[in-house]
Amino acid sequence: MPNPIVIAHHLVWTVYGRWLPNDPRGSNSEYVASEVIAELGVLHHGRKKVQPAGWVIRDFYQRAREVLVYPLLTFDEAARIEIGASFANVIDAERYTCYACALMPDHVHLLIRKHKHTAEEMIENFQRASRAHLAEAQYRTTDHPVWGGPGWKVFLDHPDELRRTITYIEKNPLPLRLPKRVWPFVKEYDGWPLHPGYSPNSPYVKALRDAGRL
Repeated sequence: MPNPIVIAHHLVWTVYGRWLPNDPRGSNSEYVASEVIAELGVLHHGRKKVQPAGWVIRDFYQRAREVLVYPLLTFDEAARIEIGASFANVIDAERYTCYACALMPDHVHLLIRKHKHTAEEMIENFQRASRAHLAEAQYRTTDHPVWGGPGWKVFLDHPDELRRTITYIEKNPLPLRLPKRVWPFVKEYDGWPLHPGYSPNSPYVKALRDAGRL
């Protein structure tokens, strides 16, 4: 059966030092470049099916603090506002369509509609702009790393998946009791490519129909 075409990307990445290659929860890394980091624990490629207890993760990062070159820093509300401003500039300049955003103290969630840029290019654009913006606003020195790597990409190919992801992203700040923030660059999802008045000849619609998911 044919597969639908990817229609959006759920982009996730962390702050420097917040998800190391040999994190007890598993990671996407193939190797640990730093010997001192490698000594903290065994590398497990991929997310572990059985997740470790919270104290295991806390202990891992407490030991990591002692060997990382730079301090482990998070983003307060003011810094997150600055990051949001940099994201707004990227979205406007690149003409991205953003359906959801959560800027957390130690990681980022974005839902971006399919674009000529790959998911990897999108993440790089957001990270590069926010690094420069944070340095200019003096929330980071130019030598202190901001982000912890290229992050993760989830490819979404049906409007129902986008709706579920939007709900997930919007709820992300709730456990930390962070103030609800509606970012001006986030567009309300209209069901694209099955939005009102959609063309039945759209390649996305045809792919969904051929896969029996329309």
